[in-house]
Amino acid sequence: MGVYRDRILPHIIDRACGSPELMTWRSHLVDGLAGTVVEIGFGSGLNMAVLPPEVELVYAVEPADMARRIAEPRIAASGVRVEHVGLRGEQIPLDDASCDGALSTFTLCTIPDVRQALAELRRVLKPGGRFHFLEHGLSPDTKVAGWQHRLEPMQRRVADGCHLTRVPTALVEEAGFVIERTESRYARGPKPWSWFTEGVALNPG
Repeated sequence: MGVYRDRILPHIIDRACGSPELMTWRSHLVDGLAGTVVEIGFGSGLNMAVLPPEVELVYAVEPADMARRIAEPRIAASGVRVEHVGLRGEQIPLDDASCDGALSTFTLCTIPDVRQALAELRRVLKPGGRFHFLEHGLSPDTKVAGWQHRLEPMQRRVADGCHLTRVPTALVEEAGFVIERTESRYARGPKPWSWFTEGVALNPG
């Protein structure tokens, strides 16, 4: 699993999460971000191409060395300064209230201690700052959800711990954020993997 996880899986994720449809979702998601942004699950830097010009600095949290390598030309092309600051969302080495915004795309599904990671995001995000997230998760369709529960053990093995049955909006609210807007719908593709939620949540401080 070491070679697969470290060298092959980042390329698979890059292709799967960088489709034209998902880049459209990403471009809508980042609207409103500005200043200093912390991104957990920075991955291969797919969001760099769509960040608004008001973003000055991205603190990137990403454990995969290969993903960081894939991201290098995207970072260079964007003109936005990126600093890799950590490997795990559960431990972000930034000061309290040091970020204007936070970003996560297809990351909350995989972080082992997702509640601790969200607590860390709240800690480093300024009061009044906003967390923008795009995640897949548990479908409201009973039949689809049943398949998600059946497929999840396999999914976690082949996708480095990725869950199909987490509910991102509920996790964000439980962490103390206030949801400002959210939209959930199916994207194209097999339904167990394509129930997506896009949202923006306020850190009330």
